[in-house]
Amino acid sequence: MKTITSKNKQSTREIILHAIKTSSQANIEKLAEVADVSPVTVRHHINTLQAAGLIESESIRRKVGRPYYVYSLSEKGQELFPKRYIRLTTRLLDELKARLPEEVVQEVFNSVVQGVLDDHEGEYEHLPFENKLDYLVGLLGDEGFTSTWERSELGYILREHSCPYISIGQHHNEICTIDTELIINVLQAPIKQHSCLLQGADCCEFVIAEEHSV
Repeated sequence: MKTITSKNKQSTREIILHAIKTSSQANIEKLAEVADVSPVTVRHHINTLQAAGLIESESIRRKVGRPYYVYSLSEKGQELFPKRYIRLTTRLLDELKARLPEEVVQEVFNSVVQGVLDDHEGEYEHLPFENKLDYLVGLLGDEGFTSTWERSELGYILREHSCPYISIGQHHNEICTIDTELIINVLQAPIKQHSCLLQGADCCEFVIAEEHSV
């Protein structure tokens, strides 16, 4: 998922997101002015951003006339903007990898995954496979991923359309083991990864063969 950069490099949608972030009264008219587009165009982008869960709206009542809406970033929308904690986390991982053997570092990541699984113990193990997939999408959503699944001739395909770790993963790709291990452990099935956001793909795509969906 893209982060928000300077205005000269931004799309209209990114300009709208940046304006929402920096304004406490971001309404349609103001956003249209900042982005230099029509209110109709802004509404189209607003609908898309709301559907993606990136922004929230609040109805403001006026003494005269109809109420209007102001928009703010959701927690997920905030993740689009670079934050200092990403730099701190990257530095901490630099130190961790410099001081500890590779296998110990991997054990730390495995422990993170196990902690998440322990928190949800007994909630998914008994479910039919497709219900496990539904559960997994929800669990990944709680961890900051946006994911979907579908059945195809290849088997079951799980796609992650956004990743909360993508900025950190550019420096420490070991962090990708967190979601892959969650997928394997919840589904109790081997997976094959066909694409990766870190490698410039539109999504991380995982395939689970039909014979493993028991």
